[in-house]
Amino acid sequence: MIFKVASLQMAHSDAHSKADRITHAEEMIDRSADADLILLGEIWNVGWFSFDEYDALGEPLDGETISRIAAKAKQVNAYILAGSIVEKDKEGNLYNTSVLLDPKGNSIATYRKMHLVGFTISGTTMGAGGEKAILKPGREIVTVKTDLGVLGLTICYDIRFPELYRKMAVNHGVEVFLYPAGWPITKVDNYQALIKARANENLCWMVTCMCAGINRGNVLQGYSAIVDPDGNVLAGGPRAIEAIVRGEVDTSRIYQLRKALTIYEDRVLPV
Repeated sequence: MIFKVASLQMAHSDAHSKADRITHAEEMIDRSADADLILLGEIWNVGWFSFDEYDALGEPLDGETISRIAAKAKQVNAYILAGSIVEKDKEGNLYNTSVLLDPKGNSIATYRKMHLVGFTISGTTMGAGGEKAILKPGREIVTVKTDLGVLGLTICYDIRFPELYRKMAVNHGVEVFLYPAGWPITKVDNYQALIKARANENLCWMVTCMCAGINRGNVLQGYSAIVDPDGNVLAGGPRAIEAIVRGEVDTSRIYQLRKALTIYEDRVLPV
């Protein structure tokens, strides 16, 4: 299966409102209407570092953000990973949550970020305790079989936990990892090493969508990427500025590589 991907590397500005960001995302989706799969970044409608706004700007999964992006998915006839948003449930609990929408605008997968950042990130400004002090973690691995292949959902800090990706690949047959994030520029080398490793060690595709711009004084790195199962970056975004990163994913490449490199058969330890 070969399909077209577009990662919408939006540039954040604290001067913009949440409504401004949703409207801008809709405009970027219109410019990516030829893609089969469109991705948005992590907490793109609020800003990952805007912890003081999480409670006020959090919303249910049937709220304005997902509803409007779902309408766009139907309009452009594409799968859209609506990045992640601050989900607020009926009890007022907050989560960092991704939603995958199908070309009819239906929600077909919802993933709550498992691994939450609670340490101070060097070279950035962030509140004490970070998102771990505000959000609740998810508990479930989320994968979904689609017309494009088997997709696995993860978010940002998850990338540092290889066991999650291994379980998705081995136990759930995931072919393509979808990865929205909001990494600061201070950690760009870590990010680039990890996305290549997670793709290559599992012989899966990795499609990332990174935020750009500046949020609470922190430069968001950009560098959205489409990484093949050999760990090669086939398409990449620029540093810290807005862009639409386009490329193609060919899932047959996975099985060609797995015939030549028998890492699945040669595993010793269980997952």
